[in-house]
Amino acid sequence: MQEDMENSTLTAAGRVLVHFDTEHASVYRSQSGDLKLLTRERLTFEDPRSREVLAERVREFCAGLKEFNEAVDNKTTRLYATGVFQQLPQPDAAALINSVYVDSGLYFNIVGPELEHFYLETGMSACRSNRMMEGLIRREFRSAVVCGSFQQSLGYIEDTIARLRESGTVVLSPQSTRIKPETAGTDFILFDYQDLLKNERDTWRHKYVHMDAFRKSDAVVVCNPGGLVGKGTIFELGFMSAHSKRVIFTEEPLDASVLFPCEVGLKV
Repeated sequence: MQEDMENSTLTAAGRVLVHFDTEHASVYRSQSGDLKLLTRERLTFEDPRSREVLAERVREFCAGLKEFNEAVDNKTTRLYATGVFQQLPQPDAAALINSVYVDSGLYFNIVGPELEHFYLETGMSACRSNRMMEGLIRREFRSAVVCGSFQQSLGYIEDTIARLRESGTVVLSPQSTRIKPETAGTDFILFDYQDLLKNERDTWRHKYVHMDAFRKSDAVVVCNPGGLVGKGTIFELGFMSAHSKRVIFTEEPLDASVLFPCEVGLKV
């Protein structure tokens, strides 16, 4: 119910999407499948080696986003970056993401060249547009992994997976949510495509296979109805963060001991 109310409010107001490239910062409003350009400012990022300069310019620009939305947070606002940002070495990219998050509370999503090309192709096919954001609002994820408590929230997870698949997203894991009958009600349920445990240590193998799919996905969607995040998911979040993976909670996480760069709210 809470998620439905949040989604209806967000649909009415729309999300603010910001695209940083090498020479410009463009601000859009995405609402009911339509994309409206609000402003485009020349904001040249000339030296990709100067991470501090990049971070400062991004922070300064984000501070002015309240002109377009009363609330600027990780539910209402999305940041995307291409161009010079794609050239950053992974440690510098991670440090930039962390810096922007600490100062603004927003996740700085650096779109890789292959995903950018996918968005451009999608936009061109859908509406003959060469703007990356037109493709992005039509199909943001090529692939995703879905996490959550399979014991307590399986129906919720199944609904989320169905929404993703309806949008064209390939769900890499779990591949199926049909439970092996002999594991139903246990602390470690298995799905029909997984083989049974050899011993209690074999749980790690299954957990690792699931987490290894994070690296191959465009995003990890964490199903947390009511905001609660289980211990197993918290363990997985460390793995996601270590790989600088984009993480999207379906609802605002509650009682998190450590806040980290993420987004809230799945709109597909």
